[in-house]
Amino acid sequence: MFSEMLRDGQSRPPEERPRPERSRTDCPILLSQRLVLRAPHEDDVDALAHLANNANIATMVARMPHPYTIADAADFVRRTKAGAIGKCVYAITKADTGAFLGCCGIEPHEDGKTVELGYWLGEPHWNKGYATEAAQSLTDMVFRTRDVEQIDARCRVMNIASRRVIQKCGFQFQATGMVQSLAVGGMVPVEWFRLDRRTWVSLKSWGNLG
Repeated sequence: MFSEMLRDGQSRPPEERPRPERSRTDCPILLSQRLVLRAPHEDDVDALAHLANNANIATMVARMPHPYTIADAADFVRRTKAGAIGKCVYAITKADTGAFLGCCGIEPHEDGKTVELGYWLGEPHWNKGYATEAAQSLTDMVFRTRDVEQIDARCRVMNIASRRVIQKCGFQFQATGMVQSLAVGGMVPVEWFRLDRRTWVSLKSWGNLG
């Protein structure tokens, strides 16, 4: 959860930020039992700003400012459509109503074989299994469609719920470290987890990942 990409690159000057290198054509819509993961769009701005403007969320992810405004939400949608954030960034929505619940996405590492998984959900939607469902869908898509050897995920040491989501998806603890938090305004301790392709294949064949 801690690597969520709502404000990717905000700590660097504009001229130093990564330029878009892809379109969303390689980021398919993902369907699960209760969710649809699709590209964020302008109709999400109000719900995005409402849910993201929450210190309980902002302090648990790396690059979300607090307070979070309508202008922030509109800029996020614009930059996502331009391909300026991460690799594939998704709006997490309910399949039956289309309601916006939060965001998830992947961000490539420089080694070309690793991506970072990030996600967040609005507080009214916590403790319903949505984060695990979204994270599993995104993890499956990465290993099935990309030449990636491993997926990393990080969460704050104090974020028990996010740790549980990561572990349910089969990720294994690697180490602890410190990461800059935009909302906190300083470094915070995080736990680093990793899921490699071989482990994912084994877990899928055993039926442990649904």
